[in-house]
Amino acid sequence: MKRLWSSRWAVATGSAVTVLVVVALMATGVLPVKTEQTTVVREKSVTSAAATTTVAMTSTDMTPAQIYDKYSAGVVEVLSTFNNVASMSPYGQSSSSAQALGSGFVASADGFILTNAHVVSDNGVSADAVKVVFKTQSGTGTDTTTVAATVVGIDETSDVALLKVDPAKTPALDPLPLGDSSAVQVGEAVVAIGNPLGYDFSVTSGIVSATNRNLQSPNGSVIPDGIQTDAAINEGNSGGPLIDASGQVIGINEQIASQSGGNQGLGFAVPINTAASVMKQLQATGKVTYAYLGVQGQTITSDIAGALGLSQNEGVLVAAVSDGSPAAQAGIKGGTQQTDLQGQLYVVGGDVITAMNGQSLAGMDELAAAIMKHKPGDTVTLTVVSGGKTSDVKVTLVARPNGA
Repeated sequence: MKRLWSSRWAVATGSAVTVLVVVALMATGVLPVKTEQTTVVREKSVTSAAATTTVAMTSTDMTPAQIYDKYSAGVVEVLSTFNNVASMSPYGQSSSSAQALGSGFVASADGFILTNAHVVSDNGVSADAVKVVFKTQSGTGTDTTTVAATVVGIDETSDVALLKVDPAKTPALDPLPLGDSSAVQVGEAVVAIGNPLGYDFSVTSGIVSATNRNLQSPNGSVIPDGIQTDAAINEGNSGGPLIDASGQVIGINEQIASQSGGNQGLGFAVPINTAASVMKQLQATGKVTYAYLGVQGQTITSDIAGALGLSQNEGVLVAAVSDGSPAAQAGIKGGTQQTDLQGQLYVVGGDVITAMNGQSLAGMDELAAAIMKHKPGDTVTLTVVSGGKTSDVKVTLVARPNGA
């Protein structure tokens, strides 16, 4: 999608991203106390074995040209129209219509198309009309076919949206095979196909630069297991596929890190395993259900710990616990007073969560990512420091309440 961009972190459509020190986690029940600008992407800990994995080319790997030739027909332009968009003029506030451009790809032969939520929605409001443009071959070269699309569902928590077109009105649909993002290795070759800056059906190539990145979604939630790539991604690439050398989609291109708003070799994709799970739920019910913990908290660093007199150098300082939530039922306590630390308010006096299921937590984004990987009904074990004593607390997660 092609619209606005921020000077540091932006979705690949260019929409500005608000970055949180205390990550806004509506889906998991972990909510912000105060926000300020900082980095949106964090790398979770990986084992040394994973870090030293060697990626070898195989005889079955395809070149970027072969991938484009075989799968580009399954990649589409997504054109979203928003009516009554508020704007300021010399005569005061007015409204007008606006159009945004992004990418998508065919996920099934019966007309389902995956894209990013922010390609077809604006601040949670769905586009008034969505059209999909297919690349077709004619006798004289390349042509296009444009058809109307129905928005099946939008999930801003994962930044995934599902569209549906009528196969009777489209060219022959060419679904792209979905891969396994959990098997992605740093260093393997990838290509991105999309519509950067309006240059339709473009291909760029590169490698997987990193895995296990925590990305920030449009509603401030954490998207775990994001894929970082140096394949060129720009405004308009949002929603397009990131494809590995075997020709399988491993991610949906979603955002960039940039000083200028353009590509600087830092692109990020939603893992396809997450997108596939979201697609199944949207197909079945039109919505996605997430696990819910029910705490508000803030990230602890060694500097913050020293200033606040905490014995833990990292973890999550629990500011408040929602009434009736799984955290409340498990006896987790929130803070009792506010402390101003160089302009940042911290709610102190509450418990500190340092680990989940034996895995240490560096802060809020890691807690959020861990909760995101679970389903309602799952029981997790939190390591909690309360009143100077450390204990393991079992918590059974529930479905996220409406509005949480």
